[in-house]
Amino acid sequence: MPAAVRRLAAAATALLLATGTGACSGPPGPQAATTRELTDNVTMIVPFGAGGGSDVAGRAIAAGLESVTTANITVENREGGAGAIGYSYLLTRRGDPNYLLATETALLTLPITADTEFDYTDFTPVMSLGEDFTLLVVRADSPLHGCAEAVDAARRERVIAGVAGAASLDNVVFTMVEQDTGTSFDRVPFDSGGEVIASLLAGRIDVASLNPSEVAGQLRSGDLRALCVFAEERYDYPGMTGIPTAREEGIDVAYGQFRGVLAPGGISDEALEAWLAASREFVAGDAYAEYVETSLMQPNPLYGADFGAYLDESNARLEGVLRP
Repeated sequence: MPAAVRRLAAAATALLLATGTGACSGPPGPQAATTRELTDNVTMIVPFGAGGGSDVAGRAIAAGLESVTTANITVENREGGAGAIGYSYLLTRRGDPNYLLATETALLTLPITADTEFDYTDFTPVMSLGEDFTLLVVRADSPLHGCAEAVDAARRERVIAGVAGAASLDNVVFTMVEQDTGTSFDRVPFDSGGEVIASLLAGRIDVASLNPSEVAGQLRSGDLRALCVFAEERYDYPGMTGIPTAREEGIDVAYGQFRGVLAPGGISDEALEAWLAASREFVAGDAYAEYVETSLMQPNPLYGADFGAYLDESNARLEGVLRP
């Protein structure tokens, strides 16, 4: 288990013991009692199709929250509109604490890039698990051997970059790189990260910005190579410690996709406190550590108002990038 995950699990456990919500803390305190009152059938909405990163996250969170409450949590995929269908459905469940949604950066990018009936302030932030920072990857036989080389090549000639839609994290990252370096990539849109990888392997595109968990297998097999990671620090997962950050290569870009949980807007304070207590208990356990490690995420759990402040800051930054 990476050191960052171990440290966070220990800190979360200590917090639960201090606040009386841990399993070994004696008689349950007010938060623990509230947590156990979540006895209704609950629906976890995933606004994308089965098998993708959001689906994996939604199912992991649902199982984790179900394990620390008496709620029965069913995952329901409501895909379409690059996530807009699922978020629009949650909008109709205002005030109902028996609905949750597995959220990520599309929550912010969709209202900025498309005409939606919602924005992030219409929902109740519950928990952010951590962040995915994308890797710039190429085929093994690519002549490019670093992010700086990719940028220099884009200044001289056509470099084709695959992206999974205008609202995707990879499109945001390429936009940030272009704004920072004054260069331009010829972007080709696809419907999913899987299609981007297939096109990269087939040689139809030159570069792609993808989450580590999406390309871990191809990196291990040697079919793809990572040029850099768009993060503040290098990943400390095995096999990734040697991948430099973009900033190490002179490109001032670091931006991660969060993964977390929303509730509908307008839920009661008591319901929110129950979900917050359950979220903290989930993060303190092995299921959270296993999900983070398996998904190759950078753990950074945030709850309630802290998650809301993170969304405020991220939205302001994306407004500047996507609506310059």
